[in-house]
Amino acid sequence: MQLPNTFETLIEEANQLDLYRKLILQLNKDFLLANIDLDFHEEVLPSSLKLMLHETVYKLIQEKFTDYLNLLYIIDVPEKAVKALNGDDTLKLSEDVAFLILKREWQKVWFKNKYS
Repeated sequence: MQLPNTFETLIEEANQLDLYRKLILQLNKDFLLANIDLDFHEEVLPSSLKLMLHETVYKLIQEKFTDYLNLLYIIDVPEKAVKALNGDDTLKLSEDVAFLILKREWQKVWFKNKYS
């Protein structure tokens, strides 16, 4: 499996395979497991999804760092990938982490679809 390099590519691929809804459901499931109050509507626009996810990750980094780390653990975002990001700018960091979250969730959805 080749993981997408951009948010737009990821969404395009999810729509082509008709898995966008499952991606949203997977995000909701993992955020619920992490006790983070964020519930995406199944019909959320990709632009809104990106903005809300970015905003939530930013707030978690700023205000609830332990919850942020717990979320990354539950979603199973690779620690190496997070450590490779530049942490100087929290806004940019949160955007990059939001994309890492989406990529990992996409990976889960793609594998479930392919092998079940």
